[in-house]
Amino acid sequence: MATIYHNPACSTSRKVLAALREAGVEPKVVEYLKTPPDRKTLADLITRAGLTPRTAMRTKGALWQELGLDRPGTTDDAILDAMQAHPVLIERPIVATAKGVRLCRPPEKLAEILG
Repeated sequence: MATIYHNPACSTSRKVLAALREAGVEPKVVEYLKTPPDRKTLADLITRAGLTPRTAMRTKGALWQELGLDRPGTTDDAILDAMQAHPVLIERPIVATAKGVRLCRPPEKLAEILG
């Protein structure tokens, strides 16, 4: 079983979804902009991927700066709260399998948790 936190508008996310399917895996697809993970699940995914909220935050676009998340003293809790309120701040795609969780950026990271 695999789950992909997916944004269909993102070419990297589409590539990772296609790679999963090419590997014979039909994942549960969570369009996280429509149905974001709850805070506990998000924090768990980030931790299991070996990331911090700051390194799992999408910094393209101006929103993260407008919210002051670019300040050095911004806490992990504040970043997680912002990700919950604004799922567009969650970097993508995040894939969870029985072998682990990865932020599949670049898409080649997927190989670490397949088969």
